[in-house]
Amino acid sequence: MSQYHVYAIGNALVDMEFSVADDFLSAQGIDKGLMTLVDEAQQQSLYQALEGHKGKKASGGSAANTIIAISHFGGKSYYSCKVANDETGDFYVKDLTAAGVDTNLNDNRESGVTGKCIVMVTPDAERTMNTFLGISETVSSNELDKKAIQQSEYVYLEGYLVTSDSGRSAAIEARNIAEASNIKTALTFSDPNMVSFFKDGLNEMLGNGVDLLFCNEQEALTWADTEDLNTAVEKIKTVAKTFAVTLGSEGALVFDGTDEHKIAAKTVTPVDSNGAGDMFAGAFMFALSQGKDFPAAGRFASQAAAQVVSQFGPRLSAEQHQQLLNESNL
Repeated sequence: MSQYHVYAIGNALVDMEFSVADDFLSAQGIDKGLMTLVDEAQQQSLYQALEGHKGKKASGGSAANTIIAISHFGGKSYYSCKVANDETGDFYVKDLTAAGVDTNLNDNRESGVTGKCIVMVTPDAERTMNTFLGISETVSSNELDKKAIQQSEYVYLEGYLVTSDSGRSAAIEARNIAEASNIKTALTFSDPNMVSFFKDGLNEMLGNGVDLLFCNEQEALTWADTEDLNTAVEKIKTVAKTFAVTLGSEGALVFDGTDEHKIAAKTVTPVDSNGAGDMFAGAFMFALSQGKDFPAAGRFASQAAAQVVSQFGPRLSAEQHQQLLNESNL
């Protein structure tokens, strides 16, 4: 039996989330609904402009949110990442381990600045992110734990790693280790900007294909260079044995390797879309680890993602995870 349900590698970022109006984004010249990489000075300037806005802080990064969800549902998870030996890094390590996640992080960390992500949520629940990667930009194969990879059911690769040469190489190495050990591979496209500007790098990360791919509709269409979802789905089948395409308020489309299944969305009043895709992936992989089929995993993931969307912040409390489990009879 595997020691971990899911092993992941991704960017370790402390998320600072704020509620803002649309005109704030316009005034700051920020592209709405996307993740934009910025330098430390740009992020600090934005942080100062946000003074007085409602805020919330948590250890984050896309794959971290996914891995923490798996842990809270009762799964065993491991997260490879990189933070600095600074106060923000201390906060990150404490928050991650408190969630029950095993990690390569310890007290012997390099000097530098831990990455941060400013998440701005507009009244329509759309999330917009400005990210300073900090030391996470240098995440590399040094952060990998080969033994942990070989003792996992799935290795999950965060698409955001594509922006860093060392991060992309580490993700590819993790995939190679997994494939050599007959461990299943999973990848998320992470963000439309990653597909628009780093498609070649994402294709490198996909290699000869992965066992499970996660993306949203916009990412699928952009990657397949089409405006037709059916066309995109057929092209995704050439690089992924199975996949889940989230469709926002329309639910999701999942493919189990043989059949496509449409998953209905749970109707909620959207408050904050940040973390919804991360939760979908976490809940989906957890359900698979419990022996559920793709339709059941899709329904559970859709329900969990809807819960995230209906409140402020990218993650649910441990109690909310347990409540979802109780309601779903998973």
